[in-house]
Amino acid sequence: MICSNCRAQINDDARFCIYCGTPVGGPSAQAQPPSSSPYPGYGGGYHPDQTIHYEIEHQPSFSLAILYLQPEQSIKAEAGAMVSMSANIELQSQMQGGLFGALKRAVVSESAFINTFTARGGPGEVTLAPSTPGDIASIDLRNQTFFVQSGSYLASAASLNIDTKFGGARSFFSGEGLFLIAVSGSGLLLLSSFGAIRKKRLAPGERYLVDTGHIVAFESTVQYTLRKASQQGFFRSMVSGEGFVAEYSGPGEILLQTRNLAAFAGILKPFFPNQGGSSGSGIKLDF
Repeated sequence: MICSNCRAQINDDARFCIYCGTPVGGPSAQAQPPSSSPYPGYGGGYHPDQTIHYEIEHQPSFSLAILYLQPEQSIKAEAGAMVSMSANIELQSQMQGGLFGALKRAVVSESAFINTFTARGGPGEVTLAPSTPGDIASIDLRNQTFFVQSGSYLASAASLNIDTKFGGARSFFSGEGLFLIAVSGSGLLLLSSFGAIRKKRLAPGERYLVDTGHIVAFESTVQYTLRKASQQGFFRSMVSGEGFVAEYSGPGEILLQTRNLAAFAGILKPFFPNQGGSSGSGIKLDF
């Protein structure tokens, strides 16, 4: 069943929406007037924890997230992700977790600051986009934790907690870096990628191999380790072009990106000027 007010998925036998408190069925629900707002899903019974309404356009290459905020509703986003916003949106920038939290975010190559967008005096919208061409995926966290690779966090509900977790050597060699972003709680999480995003849900005990550099995020219930791509030995793994891969085991969800940013940068490297001032093509560049 879908709530008539916030459009959230709820149980068929529910009497009230657990997200916005709107009565389900009966005279009280039928008596609610339709919303005249230009933004979808708006109506009575709003409180700050209500589901955030959003759309994702232009997938998967140049994705744009459009978030529709109700009055006094807020969304947190990575610094620099904003493309546009309504005139009544208030923007505040602050260090997530204080100075220590900012330092931890710096080690995962994230901005030390998190932007908070709040609709003041009425509804409004904010549009966000990642810094690289790629996709945007949404996850509706229900008291869960997801570990996100550096650069893939885009935005989240204000109720979600954002922290940094040391991943160790296996995280580094799996292409995610030494540190991961840990996002926990209940609410909307938006992730970005280089290339398109594919979601894969693993059953308990199910194992799945992912080439290094292609993981975007994974649920905390998922375990992983590094191994050779080929079971026939180290040499065959190297000549296959795959080398090491990450082996994930369920239960839980993982998100993959179809392109590897590090590999793409390696392809472009010969075309960039070297320190002598010439490009790989032998063309002299004077700046």
